[in-house]
Amino acid sequence: MSETVGDFLVQRLHAWGVRRIFGYPGDGINGVFGALNRARGKIEFIQARHEEMAAFMASAYAKFTGELGVCIATSGPGASHLITGLYDARLDHMPVLAIAGQQARTAIGGHYQQEVDLPAMFKDVAGAFVQQASSPAQVRHLVDRAVRTALGERRVTAIILPNDLQELAYEEPPRAHGTIHSGVGFTKPKVVPYEADLRRAADVLNAGSKVAILVGAGALGATEEVIAIADKLGAGAAKALLGKAVLPDDLPWVTGSIGMLGTEPSYDLMMECDTLLMIGSGFPYSEFLPKEGKARGVQIDIAPDMLSLRYPMEVNLVGDAAETLKALLPLIDQKSDGTWRRRIADNLESWWKKLEERAMQPAKPVNPQRITWELSPRLPERVILTSDSGSCANWYARDLKIRRGMMASLSGGLASMGAAVPYAIAAKFAHSDRPVIALVGDGAMQMNNMAELITVAKYWRRWIDHRWIVCVLNNEDLNQVTWEQRVMEGDPKFDASQQIPNVPYHRFAELIGLKGIYVDNPNRLGSAWDEALAADRPVVLEVKTDPEVPPLPPHITFQQARKFAESLIKGDPNESRVIAGAARQVLESILPGGRRDDG
Repeated sequence: MSETVGDFLVQRLHAWGVRRIFGYPGDGINGVFGALNRARGKIEFIQARHEEMAAFMASAYAKFTGELGVCIATSGPGASHLITGLYDARLDHMPVLAIAGQQARTAIGGHYQQEVDLPAMFKDVAGAFVQQASSPAQVRHLVDRAVRTALGERRVTAIILPNDLQELAYEEPPRAHGTIHSGVGFTKPKVVPYEADLRRAADVLNAGSKVAILVGAGALGATEEVIAIADKLGAGAAKALLGKAVLPDDLPWVTGSIGMLGTEPSYDLMMECDTLLMIGSGFPYSEFLPKEGKARGVQIDIAPDMLSLRYPMEVNLVGDAAETLKALLPLIDQKSDGTWRRRIADNLESWWKKLEERAMQPAKPVNPQRITWELSPRLPERVILTSDSGSCANWYARDLKIRRGMMASLSGGLASMGAAVPYAIAAKFAHSDRPVIALVGDGAMQMNNMAELITVAKYWRRWIDHRWIVCVLNNEDLNQVTWEQRVMEGDPKFDASQQIPNVPYHRFAELIGLKGIYVDNPNRLGSAWDEALAADRPVVLEVKTDPEVPPLPPHITFQQARKFAESLIKGDPNESRVIAGAARQVLESILPGGRRDDG
């Protein structure tokens, strides 16, 4: 049998180093699936329950491996379902290739069933490279350019294959005018700024007496270099959410997460610093950075379009984080005054005590913050952590103390619901020998993550380490939005939009062969985590949590406090419980004699 275009595609992807593809089948992509079958395992196909989840898996696979993530879907609805997960990769600068089927070439333009203008549909999310194939000889350079562009630019790319083309005999491009003869191969370059620019940056940093560092996902491969330069500068360091695993939290100058889900020490670090060094971060909230003009700034980023975007920097360095820091380090003077770091350490000591006090506050029935507080000291070595968007991300960001060797990620730029479970599945395929823990709200579980437990049930026996745990925070509320309505809009909780059904997630897990654990007593949390981590199979740990424990930002503004008071005046359906709970912290800031106190 002659080699088909589908066969060539699979072989070419294998030559590029692709070993896994996440997706869902359909008749628009049958020719490629037949080729995957004929390839006899050269590339493993991972069957998700939904194409959106497959795209999230591809994005997460790229995050946890540094390699190309690949997803595949059929034409029409299959292709359109990929879009959300692809935007997750696009906004977090991950190299992902999407392969989509299309109707036959002779039918395109004829309003045929499942015919969608896929090049137009993918144009924004895969704008770096999206092409629809029209002849067998064209497929070679489409694959090569799509993969090389995705890897080189850390972008999403897409190839669209009409279904009739997939079954045709593959033809190499002839040696003739108007043909393309491409090849396989890409090696990441070493990108370092010029010496003069490094010296300008060093001059700014050396002049500072209160240096703050902000690290993001771009610094994930530069842990040792960040620590070295921070020690020379006597600096404190905050972490954007995607950079949570850059620095271990046992260092007394690492202030934890920054922003709406961040810590008080990170807020104070930024408000009091006189110099800011930002490394590999696109952190979006300028109100949590120094006031413009108050601090001098230096930024390092591999992407020029991210430089001086969040804060007007004095020196902008285009370069890889680790290599640039190595080149910069000899130019940095050793600071001897430890006053700044002692202040940071004192703030941190008080903050960790405050977090413990908050986590141990009584609730009805379980305080959600206690879930992560109890988990943190139990985190296994080399664990991979994922979190969904929503209130659970607050506790993930603040309470989990990262140690060296751990990995952690979530949907950052897109901040999409529904990413935690597919991220956790991809983590297992990326690192089968490592334990994986995901934190998910009940809203995301009902939206699309429950179905992906079936994917776990299908594949978990292949994993070397069977420890895979998803903790579901069941509060029957779309909690983050409920609190945003109260604090940002001044509106009471709107039950029609916010209240969701109570579902026995742990029992669903048991129905499909996983282990289910249910907790509605806070004193059971520690032992429940121990039981989950000791299980011989994946676990759904369901905790019945109190929706009236507010996911407060590290700094409460007068406007936020006023809006919250307005929501109560208007008549919140849970007014008595809201006032009785930890939300009194908000009210204290506007009451006569009130003070800023989150404890």
